[in-house]
Amino acid sequence: MTTLTLHATGTAPPAEVWERYAVPARWPGWSPQITGVEFPADRLTAGVPGRVLGPLGVAAPFTVEDVDEATRRWSWRVAVGPLRVRLLHWVAEGPDGGTTTGLRLSGPAPLVLAYAPAARLALARLVRA
Repeated sequence: MTTLTLHATGTAPPAEVWERYAVPARWPGWSPQITGVEFPADRLTAGVPGRVLGPLGVAAPFTVEDVDEATRRWSWRVAVGPLRVRLLHWVAEGPDGGTTTGLRLSGPAPLVLAYAPAARLALARLVRA
């Protein structure tokens, strides 16, 4: 099991960045590796399963584990074949305004390391105004 933590800071306000996370239908707008999301609720809801759709028809089932709107933190587990990865996200005020967001990825080393470049790009786009 490998854990990797990534951060990005940008000019978008924290409330807007949180909404980009909290509404799964918005994920393809900032995460280029996500082409669609199948989720039965309008907002993240703990315990609710869904599927993220990626390039070449790849679909990965996920379950939202926890959502804390007050602290702007949430976590989910994603399955890629027999592999599982846990992602913990948070949104905070940036040091000079704007937003800093973080992602802690935990899973098998090859999957975590292979996903890291796409995650860095997505986080940078997430916090861009």
